[in-house]
Amino acid sequence: MNKRYPTPHINAVPEDFAKTVLMPGDPLRAKFIAENYLENPKLVNNVRGVNGYTGFFEGVPVSVMASGMGMPSIGIYSYELFNFFDVDNIIRVGSAGGMTEKIRVNDVVAAMGACTDSTYARSFGIPGTFAPIADYNLLSTCVETGKEMNIDIKVGNILSSDVFYKDEPYSEGAGLTNRERWAKMGVLAEEMEAAALYMNAARAGKKALCICTVSDNLVTGESLSSAERQTSFDTMITLALKTAARL
Repeated sequence: MNKRYPTPHINAVPEDFAKTVLMPGDPLRAKFIAENYLENPKLVNNVRGVNGYTGFFEGVPVSVMASGMGMPSIGIYSYELFNFFDVDNIIRVGSAGGMTEKIRVNDVVAAMGACTDSTYARSFGIPGTFAPIADYNLLSTCVETGKEMNIDIKVGNILSSDVFYKDEPYSEGAGLTNRERWAKMGVLAEEMEAAALYMNAARAGKKALCICTVSDNLVTGESLSSAERQTSFDTMITLALKTAARL
């Protein structure tokens, strides 16, 4: 391992992190998870306000650190955790927008694969198209844990988009929105980070999984209130932590 720590973004040493790290996008959500779900949480990183903590869940060491928004941000943090801090597993916990009427708000989606409109894969010099996928062991452990918790997890493909505010809603000469085109290919929901996380994990020989709570539906316009988001996110966070404790 190339020992480049502390890095410009993480002021810690490998021993500060557990082998499994949960990564919400929001630093304040990382703080919330640490303070409300972990036993004896310790702040191990706060560079640029990106809070990272390590504590225990059901007796197992678990870390939680924010990823920021978008693939460039999670790309930096996950790369450093995998390659410089000896982290083996990263589970992203975030929100997503449902892309079909079959996906309702409050649903928990586990991303088996992550399509993307990003050019992130070009950084690896791949002579073709790479398919970013979750680690099977992480995914299967999550699904089995969900069954025990009576959670109907929606497992399938998601879209990791580089753009939140899209200027061009229609594809040329088709009459369909871009969302409809993705939905016709079976894509369940849209977020902004998983594809980069999955690619970094693949390149490092490590494991990754993205679990998202559907906070709004891009077809029906249905969305959760702030209070409802907190309740539904609790289910997802507990699921992720119980999955982490079984690895």
